[in-house]
Amino acid sequence: MNDFWSYWYFHIPNFILAAAMYTLMGRLLLGLFVPESWDNYIWRFFKSVTDPILRMVRTITPSILTQPVVIVFSVLWLMALRVGYLVLLINFGIAPMASQGG
Repeated sequence: MNDFWSYWYFHIPNFILAAAMYTLMGRLLLGLFVPESWDNYIWRFFKSVTDPILRMVRTITPSILTQPVVIVFSVLWLMALRVGYLVLLINFGIAPMASQGG
């Protein structure tokens, strides 16, 4: 628990980006089985959480792409953000490092 608070500036943004990424994956998988206009509370939750992310990614992706492809690109962008944030912290020398176990 002490390591978490020592590196909170890494763990909290990483957790938020990971949660958004996995929620997008959940929406993609659930979207394969249900219609877009489904009125279930779980589907509404997935849409309310992921729609702002999809709107941002939709602005930089070609309009010819379908919604599932935009979701995949959103997951990839979030993954790239997570890796980029880790690289940034490593370059500043403040990233959490794995301990040298023996």
